[in-house]
Amino acid sequence: MLDRSPVRRDGGAARALRDTVAFAADVERLGYHRFWVSEHHSVPGIAGSAPTVLAAAVAGATARIRVGTGGVMLPNHRPMVVAEQFGVLEALHPGRIDMGLGRSVGFTAGVRAALGQGREAAADFGAQVRELLGFFTGEHAYRGVHAQPAEGLRVSPFLLATGSGADLAAELGLPLVIAPVRGRQALVEAVTRYREGFRPSEWAREPYVVVSTAIAVADSAADARRLLVPEAWATVYSRSHGVFPPLAPPAEILALPMTDRERQRLEETLDGQIWGTPAEVADRLGGLVTAAAADEVLVTTATYDQSARLDSFAALAELAGLRISA
Repeated sequence: MLDRSPVRRDGGAARALRDTVAFAADVERLGYHRFWVSEHHSVPGIAGSAPTVLAAAVAGATARIRVGTGGVMLPNHRPMVVAEQFGVLEALHPGRIDMGLGRSVGFTAGVRAALGQGREAAADFGAQVRELLGFFTGEHAYRGVHAQPAEGLRVSPFLLATGSGADLAAELGLPLVIAPVRGRQALVEAVTRYREGFRPSEWAREPYVVVSTAIAVADSAADARRLLVPEAWATVYSRSHGVFPPLAPPAEILALPMTDRERQRLEETLDGQIWGTPAEVADRLGGLVTAAAADEVLVTTATYDQSARLDSFAALAELAGLRISA
């Protein structure tokens, strides 16, 4: 699963981060395979700004689950520094660290200025990824430089991509993480190009596709849909206001005086996610996995009610046949 550490109405950023660490231990007990955290800068309502720091806390609070990033936005950082950070994580938690990489830059001009990067930084993403991987193998352009303790270690790299980003993952021989944000057909086309163009590398011998989506499971379809309303509304609101509002109870959100455009966007966001009873989710999720020829599913669900979210993840674990530990 991926946790962005959203702030809830009755808590602040510090509580959101603690909730993320606690939820990692919960999903580990449910048998989930990976727990990833994200990178968002200057987004009110999102506490996840330093993914490698938060990943260290998560790894320290768990024992088996793989821990990583979904992802580190590489244009915001020097590749050597990123290599060193993941080298430290891998040295402390050997065999458990995933390095998910994305190409997004700051959301606003002010954020980009504070990060010291412009929009053009994303254009060099391919070169940045190559340089980063080179610090693990020792094959880079900097004579006499050794990224400690990364050099010689092997983390598991993943490329977060949409559209043409899938082609870069294929060229570099990296596992692909992709979401159906542009519709099912665009997803299928991108994954097909990725599999057909994949070049085996020391990082992956074969194509590997992780499809990302929000999923909610409940006793009724209406209850499951309501679970997704808080984050869906926060996403819609952020598009026009630049603020990701604290997650609130779904009943309060649905009673808000929305514009026609906001209500339409909310419906479109919910329609693009997977929700329902166990049988309905099994059918819809199976369709997505088949269409994307996915090897793995990355679940991105957040909601206001933490207990209801855990119940949903438990039901999904049962559907997937995951082994729940005592």
